Amino acid sequence: MTALGKLFRTTAFKLSIGYLVAFAIGASVVTTWVAWNVRRLVDEQIGATVEAEINGLSEQYAQGGVRRLVDVVERRVRQPGASLYLVTNFQGQALAGNIKSLPSDVLRQPGVRETRYEPVGEQGVERRALARIFLLPGGFRLLVGRDLGDRETLRDVMGRALLVSLFWLVVIGTLGGLFVARRVLRRVDAINDSARTIMAGDLSRRLPLAGANDELDRLAVNLNAMLDRIQELMTGVREVSDNIAHDLKTPLTRLRNRAEEALRGARDADECRAAIEKMMEEADHLIRVFNALLTISRLEAGRERREEALFDLADVVRDVAELYEPVAEEAGLALELDLQGATLMRGSRELMGQAVANLVDNAVKHGAPPAPGSPASVQVELRREGANVIVAVSDHGPGVPAGERERVLGRFVRLEGSRSRPGAGLGLSLVAAVARLHDGAVTLEDNDPGLRVVLRAPAAGETKKAE
Repeated sequence: MTALGKLFRTTAFKLSIGYLVAFAIGASVVTTWVAWNVRRLVDEQIGATVEAEINGLSEQYAQGGVRRLVDVVERRVRQPGASLYLVTNFQGQALAGNIKSLPSDVLRQPGVRETRYEPVGEQGVERRALARIFLLPGGFRLLVGRDLGDRETLRDVMGRALLVSLFWLVVIGTLGGLFVARRVLRRVDAINDSARTIMAGDLSRRLPLAGANDELDRLAVNLNAMLDRIQELMTGVREVSDNIAHDLKTPLTRLRNRAEEALRGARDADECRAAIEKMMEEADHLIRVFNALLTISRLEAGRERREEALFDLADVVRDVAELYEPVAEEAGLALELDLQGATLMRGSRELMGQAVANLVDNAVKHGAPPAPGSPASVQVELRREGANVIVAVSDHGPGVPAGERERVLGRFVRLEGSRSRPGAGLGLSLVAAVARLHDGAVTLEDNDPGLRVVLRAPAAGETKKAE
């Protein structure tokens, strides 16, 4: 298809032609209406002039008879720009006037009418006039009229103006439509090129923006946000594949070694039972990892159903703290709560409870102070902040370097200092997935010393997404 053919087939060009046709019809209607009103006004003015002259000549006839009427008409026809006059006797013979001939039936019907006539001194020239025929006593007839040449000239001018206007409207509209279509087509082609590159596998490519903040820019912004999310998910899939290969290889190897050890080295039922129990512990750990992976995948894919229930997040935090308080005491940590009033939100109580539990669990596992004398506590804070509810869990452990805080929200991400501790690196990833499901967000901050994890989610009745 040629470039011009592509332009003609664009929606922008078709819309421009549609608007052009609508404007042309509107201009024609307006011009026709104006021309009709101008003609009506001219006819009314001619009629008023003719009526005034008829009245004046009738008075002349009443005062001096037909002779005086003929004298007055003869004087008037000699004046420049005179009206049309004709005085005839009862036989239809012309006595005075500047009309040479009329259609035979015109003088037989008194009243106002539009007719053809031939003026005196212009052989073979036929014109049109608006005339009134007045019947005088004695059978005499008086015709007074005005030539309609000016009206016809005005009509021709209006007609030519309409045609010229329509011509330039079509030309300018077509050129404008081609210009707009070319600009739109150029932007659409750029978007298509980017889309083809993305479909070819380059997920880092984004749709171009023109900076006009029009509908195409807004569409490109939303599609780019979608591509960011797709790239994030694809990166997560690749990382999960790599991390599964690395992080699950060790427990699977241990499971196999213990099975082999039980098979070869168990000397009695007690040793065999102990080996089987250890294998079951390893299997339970793997099942928990896979369950966590499945939950995260369902949350991120939107397949996990979220219960739309209204609940007080303070009750959830209080229950989690009560559950982990003995665990914190065993680790030598004090679990401190700071609940500032009721914080209602709408969503899944169970998922939010799991997210808060993961945050507290991480803080208890990794929140021990690195040096003696440092604060040995975990603080759980809950408050309302604008349109959001905030859950902040702080510890005084080694913390997370600033450059790693975004990365640790991914799956199977564990820092070097935590690899010796139990876990699979899925806790924060699950918290982030729950936050996104509730239109919220998770951020990691420096607690100086330690780490402060903040979970934000919209409060009840709010639809604004947490920033």
